[in-house]
Amino acid sequence: MLNKIKKNYFILIITFLFIYFFFNLLGGDRGLISYLKKKDTFKELKIKHTDLKFKIQELEHKNSLLTENIDLDFIEILIRDKFLFGKEGETTYIIKQDE
Repeated sequence: MLNKIKKNYFILIITFLFIYFFFNLLGGDRGLISYLKKKDTFKELKIKHTDLKFKIQELEHKNSLLTENIDLDFIEILIRDKFLFGKEGETTYIIKQDE
């Protein structure tokens, strides 16, 4: 038995090294499965980044309407939305959207 192991020592080492590298290629921290998970996470974070960037631009625009040049139409829209305020003879309808 020992003689057979000595004769096939090189093949045995190569087999173990191949198995070791194969499993690390697929399942290690830097393996293929980990790469695919990180790629999906990156896509999700990129989408969140663009959404947040758009929200920041929208808020900056609304802020500029209230600070730099006071836009009376925008203030009227805010008052109507927040306080349900309307002019005399107007009927205010509230439409609730089911989400």
